[in-house]
Order: sequence, then structure tokens, then C-alpha cells
Amino acid sequence: MPYTHNTIVKLQKSSPAQTEFYQAVEEVLDSLAPVLDVDSRFCQHAIIERLVEPERQIMFRVAWVDDNGNVQVNKGYRVQFNSALGPYKGGIRFHPSVNASIIKFLGFEQVLKNALTGLPLGGAKGGANFDPKGKSDGEIMRFCQAFMSELYRHIGPTTDVPAGDIGVGAREIGYMFGQYKKLTNSFDGVLTGKDLLWGGSLARKEATGYGCVYFAEHMLEGNKDSLEGKECLVSGSGNVAIYTIEKLRELGAKPVSCSDSGGTIYQKSGIDVQSLKQIKEVEQGRLSDYAKRHPDAEYISRDSYPDDGHAVWRFAGQVAFPCATQNELTAADAKALLDNGCIAVCEGANMPCTAEAAELFIQAKIAYAPGKAANAGGVATSQLEMAQNASMQRWSFAEVDQKLKDIMQGIYQRTSETAAELEQPTNFILGANIAGFRRVAEAMIQQGVV
Repeated sequence: MPYTHNTIVKLQKSSPAQTEFYQAVEEVLDSLAPVLDVDSRFCQHAIIERLVEPERQIMFRVAWVDDNGNVQVNKGYRVQFNSALGPYKGGIRFHPSVNASIIKFLGFEQVLKNALTGLPLGGAKGGANFDPKGKSDGEIMRFCQAFMSELYRHIGPTTDVPAGDIGVGAREIGYMFGQYKKLTNSFDGVLTGKDLLWGGSLARKEATGYGCVYFAEHMLEGNKDSLEGKECLVSGSGNVAIYTIEKLRELGAKPVSCSDSGGTIYQKSGIDVQSLKQIKEVEQGRLSDYAKRHPDAEYISRDSYPDDGHAVWRFAGQVAFPCATQNELTAADAKALLDNGCIAVCEGANMPCTAEAAELFIQAKIAYAPGKAANAGGVATSQLEMAQNASMQRWSFAEVDQKLKDIMQGIYQRTSETAAELEQPTNFILGANIAGFRRVAEAMIQQGVV
């Protein structure tokens, strides 16, 4: 429609060369026509124009000293996108690919994802083009301290509560928290993903992967089916992928693949999650090491990937869990999945399917859950960590896991009911976008033009 099209054109002029950000915005705005057409308040209050423009964008230099005494310089970001529903919440990513476009796409998605949880959370994202791989602990500590020396001015337990993301785990969170505490002389619950010794939450590490599987189970139950006995294709081998694989095993499914930047593993008998954890979490190794320990596992080097996509999606499987990174599943990959009998796709990563791939899944009317709905378990459990910090309590793993299950069920219900209301019951992208948008938009209208 002209209104949303004009908004995107203006955005491209005001924020040039931000491809990933445009992709995320277009995907959402294109789906909002059903509500924009029937509720004039959203146009009168310029909700989408305000929604696509972050409330605050912070970019800063991060200067630090490596082990050889050389000064290194990276670029840091924190984009505080929308606080209509609560304090800003979203991860910090350390990866060479980080730029303004990546951070803004992630922050925009985070707004709607957090809204879908039903929890009082706004949306933000941050990071730096720093690569922790190959760095010593001392170098990572010094970088994290330098990063927090700027970021601390802009965050707080009721202002903005960052979490981890790609390249930022418990180690990095610890170094950043220590610097924050030193600079502010305050022990606040200002970061989530902390170690259990000093305010972390049980089940936080597992939450995104577990939640993604819980969502997939709800989708299949909606079709009078289940995950039990299903062969599942999983990409990635970080936290999200590992704990997706673990929960699939627990529910009687058989995950048969995973991947890293070097290649893909396919194991018809099913991925050995304990072996995968040992290699990836303890040894910090590669999937090529997994293949050496499991003779029945096939390893496909990245150099052997098809030109039009990725090897991990070219095997037979009923349910796919893209858990690696954005735009990892192409249109050719989607066609291969559909041809091989895929009946459901559940996104563990943020925007892992290209727009063309997503459209093929929608047209095929398979069960397809976008990341903003399916991978919201991580941020939901981060909010549970915030609640425990605020009340000075520690909940058991079972308590947190049950709350996670309840939250994922709520997200599924909001998404599926909205899709059904709009007479497109299989279009969960539509349901998720509109359900999240309505919550944020209503809060923005009630709070006035700010």
C-alpha cells in the first residue's frame, strides 16, 4: 500500500545502505495492511513512521590494547529502538559482520519479539565489529572493559538491560559487568546471562533452543501432530542449536544435522548432543572434530556447499530449525526442504530465511514460525533473570523451565489466534507481526507523541 511503501522509501533515504534493516522493516510493514486499513488511529499517530525510527542510536569508538602492546580500534553500537512497553532489552553481539544495518534490523525485530512475550520489555540491540575468536582471555577482558566504559552511560536496570548474543557469552558478560560495577559503584541487575554465582538464572543458557522446540511442538499439535519420531534438520552449533538438539532428543525427535562456519554434519542415526557439547562448549573445537569421533557422521565442508544455498538443508527431514544466522536459508534451500518432505520450519535465529524462502513456505502453507515468535524464549528468560535480581531470589531450573513453557504457549496462542482472526491460519508471520505491532502501537498511542 502507498502509505507503507512511502515510509520505506523515506527510511532508505534517511538510513542509506542498510540492506538487512530494510529487509526486516519491509517484511513487517507489508503484513500490516489488514490493521492499518481498519484502524485509522495508527496512521493518525504516525505509528509506523515512529516505529521504524529508533528512539536513540549510540555509536562509539572502542580502543583497547592487545597482548603485543598494540592499540586496536573497533566500532561499538547500542540502538535503543522502542521503550513503549518497558525498559530496552536486547543482546550484544561481537562479530566482524556487525554494522549499523545488522544492529538496527536486530533491534527492530526485538521490539516485536519482546511485545509477543507479553512481558514489560522494550526493544534494543548492540554490539561491536570485534571478533573474540583467536583472542586471549586478557584481550577479551580489555576489549569488554573498553566497550563498557562507554556503554555504562546509557544502560541501567530500569533503562536498558543488555544480554548476550553471538560472540558474547558468560565470560564476556562477566567482564562487562565487572567494569559496570566499578564505574557505577552499584551491583545492579543491568546485564542478563550472568553466571549463577552472581545473579544469573538457571535455564537461561538453554532457553532459546528449548523455547524454539516448545513452539514447534505447539505448531504441530495445532495440526494434530507431534515432534515424536520426526527427523529434524538443525543449522548452527552454538547455544541455540545445541539446546534445540537436546530438547528435540528429550521429546522423542531425531535431530540429524548441525553446522558451523567450516561445514555441516549429517548423521542419520541422530546427533550425539553430549559429544557436540564436549567439542563446542568445552574444547571450543570444530564440527570436523565431531566427524572424526563418529564414523557414521558425514561431514560436508563449506567449500562443497551448493552455489545456491547450504548443505544442511539438502537432506530429508520433516522439521527444520535454522539456528545459525540471518539469511542462511535461501529460496533454493526452501525448495529442497519442501521437495524432501518438510512440514514445518521453526526459526531459532533472527531472520534466517530470505524473503524469497519465507514466501515459498507461506505459499506451501506449511507450519512456519518466524524468529520473533519462535526464538523469544531467550529474551523471556532474561526477563525472568531480571525479576529474580529485583527480588533477590533464585528460582529452580524446573520453575524457570515451566515459566518458559507458559510464555512460549502464550506466544503461540497470540500468534495463531491473530492469524486465524485474519483468515490466514497458516500464516504465522502475519499473526506474529500484527500481534506484536498491536501491543506496541496501543502503548505508543496511550503515551502520546514522545
